Amino acid sequence: MTQSPTPKLKLDRDDHVAIITIDNPAANTWDADSLAGLKTIVEDLNADKDIYALVITGEGEKFFSAGADLKMFADGDKKVARDMAELFGKAFETLADFRGVAIAAVNGFAMGGGLECALACDIRVVEEQAQMALPEARVGLLPCAGGTQRLSWLVGEAWASKMILCGERVNAQTAERIGLAQEVVARGESLTRAIELAHAVAKQSPTSITACKKLIRGARGQAMNPQLPLERDLFVDLFDSQDQVEGVQAFLQKREPEWKNA
Repeated sequence: MTQSPTPKLKLDRDDHVAIITIDNPAANTWDADSLAGLKTIVEDLNADKDIYALVITGEGEKFFSAGADLKMFADGDKKVARDMAELFGKAFETLADFRGVAIAAVNGFAMGGGLECALACDIRVVEEQAQMALPEARVGLLPCAGGTQRLSWLVGEAWASKMILCGERVNAQTAERIGLAQEVVARGESLTRAIELAHAVAKQSPTSITACKKLIRGARGQAMNPQLPLERDLFVDLFDSQDQVEGVQAFLQKREPEWKNA
């Protein structure tokens, strides 16, 4: 069973769902230890064929994550900045490339690297009191862990510009309206709802989910026409899997499928 390599990230399991809780008081900030730990956890979960989805949330009632601890950058050390940028990038790219579905349960403030963590997930469930921002430019920095790219893709260039260039902080309702949040829920309910969605994912064929996610993500960087043949090829490739046979047979036999993720 996968275990967390750091106390700053709690790791629990609910059937086919892994639950990661950022636990670094007081604002669940990211540092070298927790970023390296996240990368390790997601890599281990990728190798665990019994895990189909993961949920990530913040400990407590106020913060999902406030991002990086700016004290690390107070002395202007360029090497520290480069090392941290690499750690942020590797951690959140590993999260984005998770073979299953990653769901962020945003239970409070998601600022800077905290929002970038949520952006690396496939789905964001946001509590009604939560607020989100990429305020790095206000302190002479910029979002270095995918924020400029993923936010632009999700909400469009105009809203990404407003949030990044003007330091706009958005509430949950605005986040849902612009496509940053897929669902808004009451205070304290984001984790429960995210786990519900994760269990819904577990009813799908995990091999199909991996193929679908590859195609959805591929649409970002490629024109539609080159992706269409790949879509057909991956469809045919699924017929090499045990899950394809099981899925069709279960449907025909009017029973729930028993996925093997193979």
